[in-house]
Amino acid sequence: MGRQRALALDETQPATRHWDVFKEMLTAERNAAANTVDAYRRDLMAIEAALAGSCDLADATSEQLRACFAAAARQVLKPATAARRLSALRQFFRFLVAEGRRADDPSAALDAPKRGRPLPKVLSEAEVAAMIDCVARQDKAAALRLHALLELLYATGLRVSELVGLPLAAALRDQPYLVVRGKGAKERLVPLNPAAKAAVAAYLAVRAKFLPRSLKASPWLFPSSGASGHLTRQRFGQLLKDAAIAAGIAPERVSPHVLRHAFATHLLDHGADLRALQKMLGHADIATTQIYTHVATGRLAELVGRAHPLSQQAGRPRPARPRKD
Repeated sequence: MGRQRALALDETQPATRHWDVFKEMLTAERNAAANTVDAYRRDLMAIEAALAGSCDLADATSEQLRACFAAAARQVLKPATAARRLSALRQFFRFLVAEGRRADDPSAALDAPKRGRPLPKVLSEAEVAAMIDCVARQDKAAALRLHALLELLYATGLRVSELVGLPLAAALRDQPYLVVRGKGAKERLVPLNPAAKAAVAAYLAVRAKFLPRSLKASPWLFPSSGASGHLTRQRFGQLLKDAAIAAGIAPERVSPHVLRHAFATHLLDHGADLRALQKMLGHADIATTQIYTHVATGRLAELVGRAHPLSQQAGRPRPARPRKD
């Protein structure tokens, strides 16, 4: 019944009767991006659907919510998804309590699902270079745009929404850095290397070909005829997979976020400072950035195991231990 209810839900309807004021708080007070707000809505709608009409989400008890998550676990819901939904639920009920719309917080009694933290998927430096080279060898307008996107992403580690939503003004300034507006409307400076600047300059020469026919100008660096006015995340993801295939890389290994991971990991491999990397990635908490140190440390351990003169993997026998008589 819960599944049927979930399938019948209108994707445009509010998640619960207090959704509108919660959404207003997310937007006005926290400067949450549209994608973040929509993610909250979808997670709350999923929990509301799991209640199967027994009550409105805002009125649910701890027992009802615990039953929802237990049912989701039986359906093999991924721990990461369950954890994200629980986080959205807690934010929602904390808001209701703070606003005086509810006296208690039923989510406080719920246990977070246990989950390991997977290491980011990363491409090697050679693989990223192969993708860029495959695109750079072409001189068509579409290839010049993709080349600029690739160079910018690998040079800056931008989030995909930040990349496709770059304003035209960001590229017109002859500066060795980009001013990026990230999560929470926070601005940060991200250095630009010469390769990225050259690729963007070559793309600007053909940018007019991507302007919608109804417009003579666009405020976006990567304009498109879509509703947003700029290239979408989904379309860029498709273009990346095409570039991966051309470079002989399995397309399922490649995404905009994987290239962001590659940017971070490769910088650490070459001795970048963790605090500087945190600022470039736009992470509020350095603990988020530290996940990349695990990738770099793993590679170092492999290198030591393979090349260190005292390592058995290097083919050198260890000295025999003295016998105890």
